[in-house]
Amino acid sequence: MRLLHLSDLHLGRRLCEADLFDDQKHILDQIVSIALSEGVQGVLVAGDVYDKGVPSVGAVNLWDDFLTALCQHRLPVWAISGNHDSAERLAFGGRLLEHSGVHLASVFDGRFARFDAHDEHGPLTIWALPFVRPAAVRAFFPDEVIENYTDAVAALVRAAAPDESGRNILIAHQFVTAGADSPEASGSELLNLGTLDNVDVSAFAPFDYVALGHIHGAQRVGREEVRYCGSPLAYSVSEALGQKSVTVVDIGPKGKVSTKQVPLSPLHPLRRVQGPLEALLQSAVPREDYI
Repeated sequence: MRLLHLSDLHLGRRLCEADLFDDQKHILDQIVSIALSEGVQGVLVAGDVYDKGVPSVGAVNLWDDFLTALCQHRLPVWAISGNHDSAERLAFGGRLLEHSGVHLASVFDGRFARFDAHDEHGPLTIWALPFVRPAAVRAFFPDEVIENYTDAVAALVRAAAPDESGRNILIAHQFVTAGADSPEASGSELLNLGTLDNVDVSAFAPFDYVALGHIHGAQRVGREEVRYCGSPLAYSVSEALGQKSVTVVDIGPKGKVSTKQVPLSPLHPLRRVQGPLEALLQSAVPREDYI
């Protein structure tokens, strides 16, 4: 099965004082085109659909248009909430959307959500974990010792007990590290680096692919099959030099997973220029770019 892995849309976001509505509409339309040209069979959205818990009307309309376009092409969607989302608001209409192939795992209820799919290689289980804090997990597992994020996720994995002889995908929105190695972050994520707010990648051992959201740069964590796809647009000046992309994931027979990055072209590229003021004033700066 070929899947498109997205995250951190942050619909409704502003860049300094710039309204990004047109930029986000442009990039979502481009993502739909990529999904069709790459022949994907489904879309994974790993959280932070919105930038705020109470999204603007424009942001809600963008998400509605995006889902409608995917559904028109009969592409199923599996989406979770992130730390920027209001889980309850994102879940609105979920039971109706389910009939259109949009599967929302937004409100944490003490377990992974489970969705069963099937392709030419047999059954495929998609597990989904919205953004969660240890205190929320502890409430459902009073007999477990849960002192940090890794303990919390590990308890949920044990409770889910995925059949490791089969193929399992997990969608999650957390800050994931590999031992002492942290993912490369930018200036636009909400992180508490150096604290216990991380999940060690070892907690995800039973899964063939882990589709992560939260970090805005595309990268692996620990092993190739645990990946952040990154945000589709630059949301801080620190991201000005990075190439944004979406991740295409091919899930073959058990043990066969491959990924590739498909680059995105923003409506208004974000660039940072530096030099003496006189030289900057005399330089030709394209007006369509964000500088």
